[in-house]
Amino acid sequence: MPRQPPPAYRDEPAFVLHAYAYRETSLIVEAFTRSHGRVGMVARGARRPRSELRGLLQAFQPLTLSWTGAGELKTLVHAEWRGGLPLLGGAALLCGFYANELVLKLLAREDAHAELFDDYGEMLAALAADTTAAGQAAVLRRFELQLLAATGYAMNLTHEARSGVPIAADRLYRYGPDHGAQAIAAHVADAAGASRWLVRGATLLALAAGRYPDADTAGEAKRLMRQVLDHRLEARGMASRRIVRDLVALDERKQEDNA
Repeated sequence: MPRQPPPAYRDEPAFVLHAYAYRETSLIVEAFTRSHGRVGMVARGARRPRSELRGLLQAFQPLTLSWTGAGELKTLVHAEWRGGLPLLGGAALLCGFYANELVLKLLAREDAHAELFDDYGEMLAALAADTTAAGQAAVLRRFELQLLAATGYAMNLTHEARSGVPIAADRLYRYGPDHGAQAIAAHVADAAGASRWLVRGATLLALAAGRYPDADTAGEAKRLMRQVLDHRLEARGMASRRIVRDLVALDERKQEDNA
């Protein structure tokens, strides 16, 4: 029997999540595609000065990609810029790198998530449009929840896990990443002290609504989401978090030197 040609995929909407050097002139590209999920591919010759791919394979830019191959790593054969999204800069750029790292670590390769792909594009547009720290944090919380739901770990933020009773804003809960919120009595909360899984009902409801009335609620929501995501990441660290911490520390040192 004649050998069958490898499968070919054409003009698939995609975003580059990460790219790194491969051999002397090529790149390994991790792409998030709409119909095929996360796909790894070799972009041969992409680092050559005259390569058409050289300036195209950038993160956060809407692309269409064409590739071929049936193995773990495909071969990229064409890329084209789709346009329509402004460039990210400053804090929004750091937020984008954080979101890309989450997608890389939580999505299995070639597991399609068309709705999440659309959510990702909307997240990038929202990060570019809202230059406030509070607004960008709210955008990230929404995408974190969407990513967890797409990977089978949707968070129940409106009802207690066992009883189904609606979450009350004025009560305190212990949130278990595998089974949800459970109300606890005041004396139990006092005994629990600084348990990292304690969270106010108001914060759970704020996460569900995507609206954070004050800095305390936003901060507690960030802490809870970080804990849940760390649980799902199974001790795999987030490089983007370390970068943000280093930048904050550097900025604080500069302020101290200028004082």
